[in-house]
Amino acid sequence: MTSVTTGVGPVPHSGEDPTRDQGAPRRRNKRQRGLRSNDGKTAAMLFGPTGLILIALVAVPIVFLLISSFSDFNQRSLFTGEFNIVGLRQYVIALSDSEFWFAILRTVLFTAALVLGSVLIGMYISQMMTRLNGAMRYLVTFVLIFAWAMPNVASSIVWKWLFQPGYGVVNWMLTRLRIFGDMSNTAWSNNTALALICIWMLVVWQAVPYIAITLYAATIAVDHSCLEAAQLDGAGSWRLYWQILVPMIKPNLLVVAILSVIWDFNVFNQIWLVSQGGPAGSTATIGVFTYTKAFVSFDIGQGSAIAVITMLMLLVLTGVYIRNLLKSGEDL
Repeated sequence: MTSVTTGVGPVPHSGEDPTRDQGAPRRRNKRQRGLRSNDGKTAAMLFGPTGLILIALVAVPIVFLLISSFSDFNQRSLFTGEFNIVGLRQYVIALSDSEFWFAILRTVLFTAALVLGSVLIGMYISQMMTRLNGAMRYLVTFVLIFAWAMPNVASSIVWKWLFQPGYGVVNWMLTRLRIFGDMSNTAWSNNTALALICIWMLVVWQAVPYIAITLYAATIAVDHSCLEAAQLDGAGSWRLYWQILVPMIKPNLLVVAILSVIWDFNVFNQIWLVSQGGPAGSTATIGVFTYTKAFVSFDIGQGSAIAVITMLMLLVLTGVYIRNLLKSGEDL
């Protein structure tokens, strides 16, 4: 028996209902809409507690910060709740204060020193890890993670004990080495240069593990055929690293550097716990300067205005960070 082919599709057999499956797409559409509706409800239920926490811990403090920066909120306002809106006066006072600009300059210079030191040391350690055997590499990784995971308040207190005059281990060791003479009674926090060196070593020690592990992961992920080809062409280890490997891990290096700038710009705990911004405010970065204005002098309106200015600076840095993330192809 020959079959006839037409342009309208197969002819249904006798007894079949041509409209039997027409309701299936409708049922599928209803089911899909129901799933989408359930997904939206589930997402709302999951985000609800998180949203409340974000509103309570992030949005409300920021709103209060903005309001108080336009007011004369002070110690009296804490007890009476009374304050006056003064417009931009707090910002004008902050921007015309020479101590504010000295704190900004001190912060920028100290941040540059911290980022430069932590990134260079992190690059060195990441390159060293590529040359270690398996057991030693795991040990170094464990030590780095342990140092990075230690709370900065606890490590800052221990660090201050290490440099304490009279019984500090570092002072005792330097005295025994007889390089700088008798340093057993040297108070590092009472000398500007020594206090900055002490804080610099502390912050770099805390920042290097993240940088080293991140750059190590980026280094082992690159295409090593380019490195092998450069070695065959006679490139030395120094040239191989700076002219071949560093350009290949440049996106990771740039992201790490920008993150370090943001973190180091915000350093507060280490400075406050080691030197409290002393002596005579010579180690007070913008974070310490803001804290002393708001909670030592109890000029909360002035401190809020300085905090808003600092937040705007950090927003610019965050914008640069996000822009570089997008350029490197990372998802937000």
